[in-house]
Amino acid sequence: MRTEQDIRNTREHETLFYALTMLGGLVTVAGLAAALYMEHAGHVVTGMNNQVVWGLPHVFAIFLIVAASGVLNVASIGSVFGKVMYKARAPLSGMLALAMLAAGLAIIMLDLGRADRLIVAMTHFNPTSVFGWNVILYPGFFAIVGIYLWTLMDRQMNPYYKAAGFAAFIWRLLLTTGTGSIFGFLVARQAYNSAVLAPMFIILSFAWGLAVFMVVQWIMFSWNEVSLNPAIRTRMKNLLGTFIAAAFYFVMIYHLTNLYFAKQAAFEHFILVSGGIFPILFWGGYVILGTLIPLILIYHPGLSQQKGSICLAAELVLIGAICLLYVFIIGGQVFPLDMFPGMIVSSSFYDGLIDSYIPSTPEILLGLGGFGIAFTAITVGVRVFKFMPEDDVTALDSTGHMLD
Repeated sequence: MRTEQDIRNTREHETLFYALTMLGGLVTVAGLAAALYMEHAGHVVTGMNNQVVWGLPHVFAIFLIVAASGVLNVASIGSVFGKVMYKARAPLSGMLALAMLAAGLAIIMLDLGRADRLIVAMTHFNPTSVFGWNVILYPGFFAIVGIYLWTLMDRQMNPYYKAAGFAAFIWRLLLTTGTGSIFGFLVARQAYNSAVLAPMFIILSFAWGLAVFMVVQWIMFSWNEVSLNPAIRTRMKNLLGTFIAAAFYFVMIYHLTNLYFAKQAAFEHFILVSGGIFPILFWGGYVILGTLIPLILIYHPGLSQQKGSICLAAELVLIGAICLLYVFIIGGQVFPLDMFPGMIVSSSFYDGLIDSYIPSTPEILLGLGGFGIAFTAITVGVRVFKFMPEDDVTALDSTGHMLD
């Protein structure tokens, strides 16, 4: 028998659901309108130019794509490595991966212009291009994760979930490697063309994906007035801390590798010291807000036990991710390519000069529109389907630790 309070709570939840869905829809429409405006008005209404051809929308898009690959790692830990507590989170993990990848790809296609030309890339495969590989990797990800979710949610297909989970794990590694290789194989910018980038993007995806999952999980549990088991909370926050530290290690290796080569010294000084907004975003946004403070919140005995502290740490990781990508993508383009080391190069195309970039309002709206797509899809998905993690308390031993 439902009480009057239960009915009132249900109505409040329904009202909030429709309000959130409408908000996500409005942000999505604003992004689509901005893309249409830029398509008709041309490149001149953006902050981009002949040197900075990937603007703020690409920063948001790459974040969503990398995090989409990483959030699927939550499901992989349960299906591939047999960890009990992560099996209950596999459906939500897969849904988040599909929603975020769709949003990231939507931003890229709308930002590049002439999205209809994707048909050319699909019908004329170029095996020598990393972009050509991604034409296979992205649709393959949708297909494999879709099958994986089918095996998780259909009892008749459940015997195949391990095989599907293993395939999804391998494919997500390939996809993130392809995303990192887009930059790693690009020789036309000082910041790129490094073999370190492929593994760096993989470990970044681990940290960002888990952070996204933990934020969404915290919101879902709060919405349903459910408390996360302390043992599970401890395991997940320790794993997040490990991923954050590993990601920071790879970022440091990337910069130390650049500093080892004399031709990269000027670029590293620009990014880390003299580049205006870029050192501020790197040291303040990524290192302090996105790495050090989250690690303190996770591992400090007092702070880690505070309500909401781990969710705050995950949110700061995501802020640091955007800062790092902005420095990497935008900073890597505004700094000129050193085509002839030791020589001064100048021309009417501003060769040899440091460029500038200020994102325009349409670019900001397009990037936020991508987040609107992901937000709306996730909000509707968790409402329509059964994605709420349900933990089996019998999987805990007498001390409260997981029996893996």
